[in-house]
Amino acid sequence: MPDSTKTLCPYCGVGCGLDVSPTVKQSWKVTGDRVHPSSLGMVCVKGATVVESLEKDRLRYPQFRENLSAPFKQISWEEALTKIVERIQTVIATQGVDGICMYGSGQLQTEDYYIAQKLLKGCLGTNNFDTNSRLCMSSAVSAYGQNFGSDGPPCCYEDLDLTDCAFLIGTNTAECHPIIFNRLQKHLKRDPKAKLIVVDPRRTKTAEVADLHLAITPGTDIDLLNGLAHLLLRWGKLDQDFIEKHTQNFADYKNVIPYYSPEIVTAKCGISLEDLETAARYWAESEQVLSLWSMGLNQSSEGTAKICSLINLHLMTGQIGKSGMGPFSLTGQPNAMGGREAGGLSNLLPGYRQIVNPQHRAEIEQAWGMPSGRINPLPGRDAWGMITGLEAGDVGLFWIAATNPAVSLPDLERVKKALAKSPFTVYQDAYYPTETSAFAHLLLPAAQWSEKTGTMTNSERRVTLCSQFREPPGEAIADWQIFAEVGRRLGFRHQFPFKNSAEVYQEFVELTRDRTCEMTGISHERLLKEGPLQWPCSDNSNDLENHSAKRLYTDLKFPTPDGRAKFVPFHTKGLAEPPDRDYPFVLTTGRLYGHWHTQTRTGRIEKIVKMHPQPFIEIHPKDADFLQIVDGDNLEVRSRRGRASFPVKITTAIKPGTVFVPMHWGSLWADQTEANALTHAIACPISLEPELKACAVKLIPHCFP
Repeated sequence: MPDSTKTLCPYCGVGCGLDVSPTVKQSWKVTGDRVHPSSLGMVCVKGATVVESLEKDRLRYPQFRENLSAPFKQISWEEALTKIVERIQTVIATQGVDGICMYGSGQLQTEDYYIAQKLLKGCLGTNNFDTNSRLCMSSAVSAYGQNFGSDGPPCCYEDLDLTDCAFLIGTNTAECHPIIFNRLQKHLKRDPKAKLIVVDPRRTKTAEVADLHLAITPGTDIDLLNGLAHLLLRWGKLDQDFIEKHTQNFADYKNVIPYYSPEIVTAKCGISLEDLETAARYWAESEQVLSLWSMGLNQSSEGTAKICSLINLHLMTGQIGKSGMGPFSLTGQPNAMGGREAGGLSNLLPGYRQIVNPQHRAEIEQAWGMPSGRINPLPGRDAWGMITGLEAGDVGLFWIAATNPAVSLPDLERVKKALAKSPFTVYQDAYYPTETSAFAHLLLPAAQWSEKTGTMTNSERRVTLCSQFREPPGEAIADWQIFAEVGRRLGFRHQFPFKNSAEVYQEFVELTRDRTCEMTGISHERLLKEGPLQWPCSDNSNDLENHSAKRLYTDLKFPTPDGRAKFVPFHTKGLAEPPDRDYPFVLTTGRLYGHWHTQTRTGRIEKIVKMHPQPFIEIHPKDADFLQIVDGDNLEVRSRRGRASFPVKITTAIKPGTVFVPMHWGSLWADQTEANALTHAIACPISLEPELKACAVKLIPHCFP
């Protein structure tokens, strides 16, 4: 191994560069990579401590049990692979390929994602591959497609240094994407004329430093966005030339906006007229408006509609295609972008292709050497569809890789009951135990970050090579190698000839040729030599260095049939489960600075556990007085689906009538503190992303577990 290895932080979608070097104590030292263009040497506590989790509670050997009440027994890889192959063959013979499902995550590298797509969608002919990106980024995917004709964030991190108005909505960037926020904050200090608007029901660390904090009532995002459009239209603050030359459907949008007068919007959102007008004035008077969002918009029953409503504002004012401006989704997982590029959702194929498009299917079938018609023309089961398939007995093999759905999925008690009904669950992960391993029949030890070489793509479309710098523990191997070996044993040897991940990546990038996400100019060799690169990056130029684009749509031509972006208007519907007499509070959930997702890594790092030792519930003083509770009291929270208990944190940072709990704690880390025991599975009809951010609850004080 080299003295120092450049790699990528395996946590959030910021994609910070790390420099890892061995120490004399046979451990590893992590510092920020100062030449990585996305993070410029900065690193948060999660990245700085990540190596502390590499040896703790690792799954080192395959293990098997006949049923969930039996203990696991160690088996060989030969036995494990035989069991998977035989199970696949049995399910195909008895239930058909629709009985096979795989659920992955943005922890997978692009090479892992790609081989999984080839195995399931190509070789087996089932589109039942979905990931926790369905819970995270699928609304952003669908909204970009609705407005622009293709997925793909059009902005880059350099825009954080150039904008004169940053509009943050549904994102606690300071805690969830801290390095991005640090960069933005430095810019705002250098340019005091630049404005920061933060839209969030909570006064988060992000909102505390805003020029304007709009603490809207949960579920009123579309009201606010259309209300801003109403004022911009009234004031004539449009880019008429851009609208006429580069967009379509403005007339339909213009017909919707009159319904969102300032009087109606301020009443619904719970904000003042002065604040609404100030926000509209900041947008109108700025030459470079950069909007940023994350789960607060995505995780909603109208997630696509919310994001389209935000993008409509950019189209209305011509705020796209130039530096310092545009609609910029902040990705949750480190390689959720790479997963989207590789086709890692049940409605996608590699290269930003759609399952329902006959030409797209034919292109991939030809590339993979599959007969015409092999790829199913219908989208496969999404994440929740896999759960309902287990409930109905329609899923005979449930293969989970690099994720923890027994904590992260909504309506968790229902999920656990469905998982318990699975006749055969394969759980492929680096750690043991997790909450999900309790529902597995076969455990497969996977090499994780640091133990395999592959690529990841961050939120600004920048691809980084994550080089291996240590040996996997025990018999753990890379995810793509597991998928490929299963494919070969099923008779598809010609489809999986790869000797290493570099060969996998080369086959994958060829499928991006002439697509929005073109990466034919990128290879493992080039990334190792030159460092991270952004797409689109084509090999059609001799001067490759000048062929990696910072931004999309700089020519104002969009990947739609007529080359124009589209206004996509929506009326608001509000929360899928609004509060009522029986459940009078709105529960919202979120993340904390130190922990990440379900604590599979961070729960095993002492420094982070000390930072965030237990969950809590935030409640406004007015609501606390009404319930006659004080700080530290135990409060039971009940929804129509489940219950949980949390110590009370009284704060004016939350709106009255709204409570907040962090989502990181599963049953391994605390007792009855699972946020998703309370949430519901009602989803956006376009993106199928569940409304994890809001549900109706009742509060019962002085309850002890």
